[in-house]
Amino acid sequence: MGIGTRRHLPGATGSRDRPSAAGDARGGHPSGAPDSRDRRRGATASSRRRGGAAPYLLVAPALALLVTFLLVPIGYTVWLSFRASRVTAGGLLRVERFVGWDNYADVLTSSDYVDSVLRMLAYGAIVVPVMLGLALLFALLLDLSRVRLRAFSRIAIFLPYAVPGVIASLLWGFLYLPGVSPIRDVAEGVGLPPPDFLAAGSVLFSVANIGIWGGIGFNMIVLYTALRGIPREMYDAARIDGASELQIALRVKIPLITPALVLTGLFALIATLQVFTEPSTLKPLTDSISFSWVPLMTIYRDAFVNNDIYTAAAASVVLALGTLSVSAAVLTFVQRRAFGRDQ
Repeated sequence: MGIGTRRHLPGATGSRDRPSAAGDARGGHPSGAPDSRDRRRGATASSRRRGGAAPYLLVAPALALLVTFLLVPIGYTVWLSFRASRVTAGGLLRVERFVGWDNYADVLTSSDYVDSVLRMLAYGAIVVPVMLGLALLFALLLDLSRVRLRAFSRIAIFLPYAVPGVIASLLWGFLYLPGVSPIRDVAEGVGLPPPDFLAAGSVLFSVANIGIWGGIGFNMIVLYTALRGIPREMYDAARIDGASELQIALRVKIPLITPALVLTGLFALIATLQVFTEPSTLKPLTDSISFSWVPLMTIYRDAFVNNDIYTAAAASVVLALGTLSVSAAVLTFVQRRAFGRDQ
């Protein structure tokens, strides 16, 4: 070799310019040549940009229905509750005007509305505990391993829930009505005084009976489903420890289905605050039920009988706020006591 001639060994030249195996392992890549992960990341970002409007298009129909049939009517009801029709020009014209809180003051000081609220609370004090208690009892009985005709019993208990409220009220109305009631005939046949189910002192219990009869099935199914989700091994362990079926129900089953009990109790409470079908259907059969027997009947009377939509709107807002407040208060209380947390 001549003087000044540099001998290049294999693998020695360009070693600083080529990425090492360690660099490849660490995810490095030559400049200007993005690896597969960068290409996938770029493709994902571009696809997101191209499909960015698709989720909004899918949500748009449901959002439009929500705004049209829920938010707009609520807003219109609130707007009407602050207005009223006033007579002007010597009684020749009626003009709609803003009256502020006057409608709410009239509602809260109305004896009819206050009496209807108290009657509704009495109705709920009967319906909610009795209905949930019977639903829980039936669910526990159906969950026993030795029970027979389980499927038939479930259907038989649930079937009244499938009957529309108007039909159920009419069926029970004829059972209550003097002259056609077989219950009164049986009582007279055995020498007992025939009961008057539609009298002023007993009509509240008659209406509550319809609500209980129709609501047990749904709540029973919810509680029974929760019971079937409990592992059977827990029952076996309790039996090994000497627990009876009653102790298993009280100390194992009921505590474990507390969330289901809270759910059914909340639904029952909301249904109680919105009772309307049963008393309004029984009203033609008795004079003990007035047009203002419960708050919703009072609202219906003001809006469609007295043609006072403004007071009816204010009463509706008061009832809605009361329902939300009571539901939130009950749910918060139960969560703190049953679940031991403040959320």
